[in-house]
Amino acid sequence: MSTTEKKYNEAESWVVEAETFRDSVGTMDNTGKRKWVFPRKPKGKYTNYRVLVSVLLLAIYFVIPFLKFHGNPLLLFNIIERQFFIFGQPFYPQDFIILALGAIVTLIFIIIFTVVFGRIFCGWICPQTIFLEMIFRKIEYAIEGDRNKQMRLDNQAWDTEKIWKRSLKWSIFILISVIITHIMFMYIVGYEEVFSIMKEGPFAKPTNFLVMILFTAAFYFVFAWFREQVCTMVCPYGRLQGVLIDKETINVFYDYKRGENRSKWKKGENRRAEGKGDCIDCKQCVVVCPTGIDIRDGLQMECVNCTACIDACDEVMVKVGLPPGLIRYASEKEIEEQENFKFSGKMKLYSVILLALIAFLGGLLYNRGDMEAKFLKPPGSTFFVRDGKITNTYSYTFLNKSNDNRTVIIKIIEPKNGEISSSTSNKIVLKRDAMIKGTINVSFPESQIKLSKQNLKLGVYDMNGELLDEYETYFEGPFKFQF
Repeated sequence: MSTTEKKYNEAESWVVEAETFRDSVGTMDNTGKRKWVFPRKPKGKYTNYRVLVSVLLLAIYFVIPFLKFHGNPLLLFNIIERQFFIFGQPFYPQDFIILALGAIVTLIFIIIFTVVFGRIFCGWICPQTIFLEMIFRKIEYAIEGDRNKQMRLDNQAWDTEKIWKRSLKWSIFILISVIITHIMFMYIVGYEEVFSIMKEGPFAKPTNFLVMILFTAAFYFVFAWFREQVCTMVCPYGRLQGVLIDKETINVFYDYKRGENRSKWKKGENRRAEGKGDCIDCKQCVVVCPTGIDIRDGLQMECVNCTACIDACDEVMVKVGLPPGLIRYASEKEIEEQENFKFSGKMKLYSVILLALIAFLGGLLYNRGDMEAKFLKPPGSTFFVRDGKITNTYSYTFLNKSNDNRTVIIKIIEPKNGEISSSTSNKIVLKRDAMIKGTINVSFPESQIKLSKQNLKLGVYDMNGELLDEYETYFEGPFKFQF
């Protein structure tokens, strides 16, 4: 048996033995007690990219509530008052079907995206990761220092240094939690209302103030104490990973066939000739992990694909003169077969499906219509005959979903030869984002009505003759015997 084959067999045995790590959570000991994670401050290529992405997303989060489009909030989800704005366009309870389909499409998108690209969302886009790693953790590094200094501070007695550092850190954490809470509520009620509540004070609206306090406390609890346990114990996405991924899914993987057998580094040695792998067992990938796991144990629920271990390992590989990429974005199949990354046929197909889903959702939003019209007969009303014409009364409700004021007219589409009369002008002015109600009379020559009930289609047109919406109802007439 060759040395290479022996190394691979030993590596595979190591992987089987390492499966015992799955019997416990990395942030708890055997008694169930919390093991606090003190990750080393990450640095490297991927960390720099993540910082850029995080800065962009944080800027979007903090700026969007103050932006308006055509006088409407860019994004607003006021469930209590049933006001919804997406990219400045108003949505109403009548648009529930679009929002429901949008939610379904989003869920399918997440599933397919995870099957292909793994948990990239968790490490790069998830608000939990961004707030924790890019705001709270950086403040912690600035006040308490890096991993070793934090561990020393945690173990020392409550002297002057520990008291003022912890007090300063916790005070800033509370302040940031307050800011995050207020921005979050701006997405619900708008920034004007939030500023109004702040100006009036806690006694004017005690319920609102209490809700703010509760959410601030929740954010503080999550980012100051609960931290990575949100990902490992609460978030369902990590647990779904086990049923969504396969051997072709891209994840952060340790190349065990290249890395094993691991051993300490010795200057000038020929590791290949001695049957050693490229992993020098420096454990830098472990100390930098924000969820406290060892990526070398294999794919784990706790891994959020944050790439900190990639940067840490690459830094060490460069220092000892070995090729980087011992830990990298790869699929399990690539690691097993020692292949370079290929955009497989399945990835191409799923990517096309993802683009199609995005296009479908965009089409739903674009084609939802600027106008919704309804024509209903008032309860208990019936037809009347006058001057040789049969007349029915209808109550209409118009909802202008656009951001522009509109002047519309009502016309009969089917059947022909009908007339519309109203106590007001036939030209109806609709204000933007507003609903209007009224009454019209529809008349047909008595000779034209052959049935006691027949279909009637009414249309709402703008002043340029464009059909904005149509509605099918029925027209009542006297009962006639037919032989």
